[in-house]
Amino acid sequence: MTTEMNPQITDSVNPQVTDCSTLQKDRVVETDVVVIGTGAGGGIAAQILAEAGRQVVMVEEGPYQTMHDFHMRESEAYPNLYHEVAARKTVDKAITILQGRAVGGGTTVNWTSCFRFPEQTLAHWRQQYGWQHDLTTLDPWHRYAEQLLNITPWPIHNPNNAAFADGAKKLGWHYETIARNVRGCLNLGYCNVGCPVGAKQSTQQVSIPAALQRGAQLYTRLRAERLITTGDTVSEVECSAMNARGSDPSGVKVRIRAKQIVVAAGGIGSPALLLRSQLPDPHQLTGKRTFLHLTLATAAVMPEKMNSFHGAPQTIHSNQFLWRDGVTGEMGYKLETVPMLPALSSTVFGSFGQQHADNMAIFSNMFPLIALLRDGFHEQSPGGTVKLNSDGTPVLDYPLNDYYWRAIRHAYGSMLAVQFAAGATQAIPIHSEAQWYKSLSAAQQAIPQLTMAPHRPKVFSAHVMGGCAMGADPKQSVVDLTGRHHHLRNLHVMDGSLFPSGIGVNPSLPIYAMAAALANGLLKG
Repeated sequence: MTTEMNPQITDSVNPQVTDCSTLQKDRVVETDVVVIGTGAGGGIAAQILAEAGRQVVMVEEGPYQTMHDFHMRESEAYPNLYHEVAARKTVDKAITILQGRAVGGGTTVNWTSCFRFPEQTLAHWRQQYGWQHDLTTLDPWHRYAEQLLNITPWPIHNPNNAAFADGAKKLGWHYETIARNVRGCLNLGYCNVGCPVGAKQSTQQVSIPAALQRGAQLYTRLRAERLITTGDTVSEVECSAMNARGSDPSGVKVRIRAKQIVVAAGGIGSPALLLRSQLPDPHQLTGKRTFLHLTLATAAVMPEKMNSFHGAPQTIHSNQFLWRDGVTGEMGYKLETVPMLPALSSTVFGSFGQQHADNMAIFSNMFPLIALLRDGFHEQSPGGTVKLNSDGTPVLDYPLNDYYWRAIRHAYGSMLAVQFAAGATQAIPIHSEAQWYKSLSAAQQAIPQLTMAPHRPKVFSAHVMGGCAMGADPKQSVVDLTGRHHHLRNLHVMDGSLFPSGIGVNPSLPIYAMAAALANGLLKG
């Protein structure tokens, strides 16, 4: 039986889980706290609040799938676990956004790479936005998440990551081992299509079951449409049940009345919900300054088989260029490698005909690298804006300028340098005009000639942040330093949309830590 035919086995055996695609009539639910979203922020918040004795209702637009539903098949995972079948785009279609939509959110489909907040980022936010956190105040929350999710350095490197380390070492560049949130990992390599052995310690695997064990309720395939306010209080969350495919509302409504509302629908979903709700926003900040860690790639061909689809996806990273011109100078970037799963990789090249066949013929020998641009620290990097389509669904407008293009050229050169240093026989920037280059010098001569404009470099992102910025000043931020909305006393935001810029590292652990800190603050408030 396919996943599509039997979409939610868990629901049939757990009465605390309701698959709203099966509902035949409207429903009203009352609770202490409703948590909208079950990813890195919402999952942690729900667990902490439920374990403290609060009656918690969790709302998730996607399905509840567990390791029993994951079969290492891209054709199943992308429609089941991602927004818009893993093909969400910016307004101009120039940037692809890989964003989870299932119980566990992005933690169900990420590559398990975990980094603490960079102190440079926190210092910038303290100066610009009145944040009070530094690494000392966040240490207990980092440690809480690391212990809960078994986040530890992963010493086993597949050929992909080993080649990355070798190239960086030969160049004399910084590189380090990455910590991962796994337990009993079998190095299968298909982390982004759901872990079939339950090794990934996602919120789907850890926090959601913990919350359910403490009496929480989980409503899946349920979209939070708008927040209904009475004075300075959110009195109700109006939700639409989705159909079994998750593509459209079924027509059934669920209304949730709660004393406290926690929004954790992600860097696009959270501001979109606030915008649909037409909440007080005197400075028009909701949805503004949304950031992506714009990501670009190069691919190299090695003499030996790399089989980069096998083994832990990311175990080596480099910060050689993360702060290359200080915090507020030219845009820095983190270097990482990625797994190359066949279906997704075939679309990345953008080639066709014989060229596409030739690219896929050397697929097993490919050694890819990516650069994550650290956006949001410079006045020429204002990020994007979440807007609403006519039907209320969100879209992100993310215009690029010369500041970004300069960083992309610089990153192309750095990645190719690592790949040739590691022994590549040829390499290519993933750009519509690029060719395979057989030496670093040939690549360096070609990079300045590549057109920098939308749709020419292949740009994507799996990290969406901002849109509901947290800060001390209501003229600069949507929520205050406790995560509470500046104008509504019972509305809290606890996800990556709080970040007033990109952060420069994969954001899962910082989101876990902030959600833990804010959820505990809510309990004391």
